[in-house]
Amino acid sequence: MSTSSFSNETIESSSLPKAREQRFLPLSPAYVKVNLLCRLLLWLVILVALVVVYWQPWFELPSPMQKAIPSLLIAIASLGLLLSVYGVIGDKIKGYALREHDLSYKSGVIFKSIISQPILRIQHVELKHGPIDRHFGLASLEVFSAGGAMHTFAIPGLPEEKARELRQYILEHSDIAANE
Repeated sequence: MSTSSFSNETIESSSLPKAREQRFLPLSPAYVKVNLLCRLLLWLVILVALVVVYWQPWFELPSPMQKAIPSLLIAIASLGLLLSVYGVIGDKIKGYALREHDLSYKSGVIFKSIISQPILRIQHVELKHGPIDRHFGLASLEVFSAGGAMHTFAIPGLPEEKARELRQYILEHSDIAANE
């Protein structure tokens, strides 16, 4: 007969670590500014396109449309401003936490979300940055786990150097369990 060291004890829910008690680090302040700038430019382009349609000399707009466009301009400008403010609030709430055994990302203003991935289950990590991100020295860290073609989550708005450090840390520590 062999003696097994297997155990499956009940854990009291009061002794579980609290996910909300993690110390989340904020994203780069430049990320908030860049996103705000992009949002405002998008809404400005929409407003300018509507103004061009209203004042264009090539054809006459139907009378109901001519009367509706000024109200539509005010509505679109208000919506753009409101969504831009909401976006800034959402960007300021986003954060990440790197702990000994996992990486977490939080987001959401109304619908809050915390995604955690054990470092040992991370299969692949990518560093991505588009032309705007590159210009401002920002990058996104995409974390992939086993079993999916899509990334598990992405942490946007990291300073490029910090993203490289996080990626390197994850790559160095993702096989610790295999060596123990």
